[in-house]
Amino acid sequence: MTNNHIDYIEFKAGDLQAVKKFYTKCFRWEFTDYGPDYTAFENSGVSGGFERSDTGPSAGALIVLYHKDLIKIRDVILKEGGKIRKDIFAFPGGKRFHFEDPAGNELAVWSEDES
Repeated sequence: MTNNHIDYIEFKAGDLQAVKKFYTKCFRWEFTDYGPDYTAFENSGVSGGFERSDTGPSAGALIVLYHKDLIKIRDVILKEGGKIRKDIFAFPGGKRFHFEDPAGNELAVWSEDES
């Protein structure tokens, strides 16, 4: 543990099974259930979890994931039920896109590759 570093990220989801399947298939995250209303994830670069909630996600910081092959991971996300909110675009230092997971959370994926 390090002072002042992000240690944990928490999202809301109406269907924990659907969100677990999505992140396992797309990004190979691993999950541990803590009762029927909470699941924690790891193997993501930072620890976090999903709380079951009927209110859905709330606006907040954009979480950005990394993947070397944006087209490949975009196709996996679509196949597994994700939605593209903003397709691949260039920015100084690389490219990225934004997607919505099955619970309605918006995240992004970036790469320094030009592919």
